[in-house]
Amino acid sequence: MSVEGLAGRTVLVTGGTRGIGRVLCEALAAHGARVAFTGRDPAAIADTEAALRARGPEPVALPLDLEAVDDAAPIAALLREHIGRLDALVLNAAIGGVRTPIVEQPEAEWRRLFQVNVHASRVLLAAAHPLLAASDAGRVVCVSTGVARRRKAGTGAYAVSKAAFDMMAGLYALDVAGTAIRCNIVNPGPTRTAMRAAAFPAEDPLTLKPPEALLPLLLGLCAPHCVLNGETIDADDWLAQRS
Repeated sequence: MSVEGLAGRTVLVTGGTRGIGRVLCEALAAHGARVAFTGRDPAAIADTEAALRARGPEPVALPLDLEAVDDAAPIAALLREHIGRLDALVLNAAIGGVRTPIVEQPEAEWRRLFQVNVHASRVLLAAAHPLLAASDAGRVVCVSTGVARRRKAGTGAYAVSKAAFDMMAGLYALDVAGTAIRCNIVNPGPTRTAMRAAAFPAEDPLTLKPPEALLPLLLGLCAPHCVLNGETIDADDWLAQRS
C-alpha cells in the first residue's frame, strides 16, 4: 500500500497524544502532512505539539474531552476555524473500561464507553464530513478491535460499543460510495499500548508488536492513492501477507 502523496495533506487524528495515535501523528508529520490531533491532557498535548513541530509542518492541537462532545455544530465550527481544510480523519480515540461480565458492567461505565467510542466518534465524523467532501481525496480510517466481531468473555461495553462503531463506519462507507471519500476499518490486533497493558496486566508487553509496526497500513489508508472503501482490515493478517 503506497504512502506517497501525504506531503501537504491535512490529517486529523483523534487520541493523538499517546499510543497508536501519537506514533501515527509523528509519522504523518515526518511525511510532510499537516497534523491536527485531539487530546485532553494539557501536558500530553504540549509534548505532542513539540514532537510534531520538530518533524514537520506546524501542528494543530484541539483540546477536546470526548466524554463531553455531544453536538456536531460547534465541532464543525472548531474544525473550520482551526484547520480550514481536511483530507483525512483517523478515528483512533477510545477507552477500554473494566473487564467484567456483561450484566455486571456498571451503568455509568457502560454509558461512558458508548459516549467516547460511539457517540463522540459519530459527532466528529459528522463535523468533519463537509471538509472531507471538499477534499479531492477524503480518507477516513476507523481504528477498531477484534472483539467487535469475535466474542470474548469479559469485554463487555468495550466490545459492544466498538461493534456499534464498526457498523457506523461501514454505513458511512456505503453513504460515500461513488464520491472521492474512502472509509475503512483497521483492527490493530495485540499491540504494545497503555490500553492493552491496562486490559492485560499480566501480559509481557515485549511479546507484542510496537505501534510503529502498524504505520505502513495506517499511512497507506490515509494517502490519496488509497482506493479501498468499506474494508475491515486485520493488521496482523495484512502484515503477515507482506512478510
